[in-house]
Amino acid sequence: MVKALIITYYWPPAGGPGVQRWLKFVKYFRDFGIEPVVYIPENPTYPIEDSSLSSEIPEGIEVLSSPIFEPYQFAQFFSKKETKTISKGIITNRKKQSFIQKLLLYIRGNFFIPDARKFWVAPSVKYLKKYLLENKIDVIITTGPPHSVHLIGKELKNQLDVKWLADFRDPWTTIGYHNKLKLTKRSIRKHKLLEKEVLNTADHIVVTSFTTQKEFTNITKTPISVITNGYDTETLSKVVLDTKFTISHIGSLLSGRDPKYLWKALYDLTKENEEFSEMFQLQLVGAVSADVLSSIKEAGLSDFLITKEYVPHIEAISIQRNAQVLLLIEIDSKQTRCIIPGKLFEYMVSRRPILAIGPEGADVSKLITETNSGCFFEYQEYDKIKTQILQYFTQFQNGELASHVIGVGKYSRKELTKTLSGLLKAL
Repeated sequence: MVKALIITYYWPPAGGPGVQRWLKFVKYFRDFGIEPVVYIPENPTYPIEDSSLSSEIPEGIEVLSSPIFEPYQFAQFFSKKETKTISKGIITNRKKQSFIQKLLLYIRGNFFIPDARKFWVAPSVKYLKKYLLENKIDVIITTGPPHSVHLIGKELKNQLDVKWLADFRDPWTTIGYHNKLKLTKRSIRKHKLLEKEVLNTADHIVVTSFTTQKEFTNITKTPISVITNGYDTETLSKVVLDTKFTISHIGSLLSGRDPKYLWKALYDLTKENEEFSEMFQLQLVGAVSADVLSSIKEAGLSDFLITKEYVPHIEAISIQRNAQVLLLIEIDSKQTRCIIPGKLFEYMVSRRPILAIGPEGADVSKLITETNSGCFFEYQEYDKIKTQILQYFTQFQNGELASHVIGVGKYSRKELTKTLSGLLKAL
């Protein structure tokens, strides 16, 4: 067995997509000759919790932990509500930001580089260096964001010359929210320097998208592999489709994820088609920014809207499989072309057609086309969006609405773990 030390901030009871990638790898590692040891913070501040995920941790896994200091408790002196909102990744539109919001973003961006977990780096290096000297570990793995976790890996590599794989669930300096942190030129340079040091010190880099792989190739000659997120085999009771024509979005809807032409198309269909108006409902499950809710209200869709707070993962899976159409929205920006959310793969195997809205050239578009799992549109394609929704609705009325996916087996969590295990053994 190859013994791997996984250094991660997110671990059950954390909820949301950040925890699931490495929880699932750990779940299947032993099937492919990898014995995982997991290192996590002892007292983290998770914006979302889902205790149900703890049941997926394999029996007998060694989990190490040490205390972490996070500055969120001090930020709450300014505004508890704003601090909690920003920690969830929801950043209000620049024009609508209050003075407190602007101040918190400036402090977060320029005083906590690369992120607010930077104070965990030094004590973790000290703790893990002692552990590595006393225990046989063949390879260490860091996963970010938070990218402070990669700095732990970099220091351990420099001090002990241990084999190190760095996993980027999201990019670093090109991620969409970076330009909202009010970074100074000095802070931008520091981020880029740290990013370059990590990319050039690691023995192997893993990313979740082809665009990120291409971007990193311009910075480093370290080998880079793409291992996307994926889906797991979930056992549910019998699926009963919604009797309404439900279009459901599961997950956070940040301020920038606001497809106004989609809202307009839906509103126009409710006015032009009486049957559509009677059967349609828009369901949003998870944190939704005030900007998006306001936009939906302004579009005239309030009467058709159902919102739910974050739900446990297994419940989210059930909602996906019950919906008539699944909605996937990404910010309309060059920086977000690389984002391939984990829920995309769960959407695929739900057998419900996907309606995706995002930027030109998005990696998501290629995957949806490759798997025949739905349709992708750019934000301004009002006519095409409207026509597609009407086509889905007609199929719904005829009892024929379903997706007919192909080639999704390679995106199962177990297959992805097999690929990753091969990389680890080759280091």
